[in-house]
Amino acid sequence: MLKQRIITALILLPIALCGFFLLEGTGFALFIGLVVTLGAWEWARLAGFNAQPIRVAYAVVVALMLFVMHILPGLAPWVLGASVLWWGVATYLVLTYPRSSEHWSSTACKLVIGLLILLPAWQGLVQIKQEPLGNWLIMAVMVLVWGADIGAYFSGRAFGKRKLAPLVSPGKSWEGVYGGLALSLVITVIVGLVRDWTVAELFKGLIGAAIIVFISVVGDLTESMFKRQSGIKDSSNLLPGHGGVLDRIDSLTAAIPVFAVLLWMAAP
Repeated sequence: MLKQRIITALILLPIALCGFFLLEGTGFALFIGLVVTLGAWEWARLAGFNAQPIRVAYAVVVALMLFVMHILPGLAPWVLGASVLWWGVATYLVLTYPRSSEHWSSTACKLVIGLLILLPAWQGLVQIKQEPLGNWLIMAVMVLVWGADIGAYFSGRAFGKRKLAPLVSPGKSWEGVYGGLALSLVITVIVGLVRDWTVAELFKGLIGAAIIVFISVVGDLTESMFKRQSGIKDSSNLLPGHGGVLDRIDSLTAAIPVFAVLLWMAAP
């Protein structure tokens, strides 16, 4: 399993880096759209569809909606605004699971939720890419999420006692969350010192980083909640040793659109 994970990572990492940093405009939108479309194919399974024609049809619908969003960029504020509202609702659903499942257990509701998760993730990356430091900002949100994952893993193993959401993901603890947050804040401070931020800029950066870390945890737990409800371990086996696309980007689907909104709010 470990060998599989390493080989898959060595193949995917350069592809992902080239896609993120070398592609621009429509090429970048298509690259991210392909990832999101694969995620949609996986989400249809979480919604209860095992038949390939239906899963493919859902993926095609998502791809068409991405195309509409690409040719109508004025939809971006609405898409990202809906995402912020959704992740607020998702926080409540995760914290109250399994009681909350009565509100979203229908197939139609799950399919709509898939749109609220996947479409804003694409929109957020497209918006961030258009910023003057777009590539660096994309790297920043990813490093924050990865830092939170790494910090949570080690602090959870060393100090984890209080379960975060035992009925959703029994292995996660509050101590893990705090460790992940601490590492991400340290990373933010280092970046602030290197870039010579003012005290006000550093304060805003730390607040933003904390928000991203917490919402990334919600993204992770949300996919875990739907997998648990569906009795599925991995969203698919597209990535040998890693599960599916959604298993790799669940935290980012929440962090990216919220990060894009925070950038808008911080703009002068």
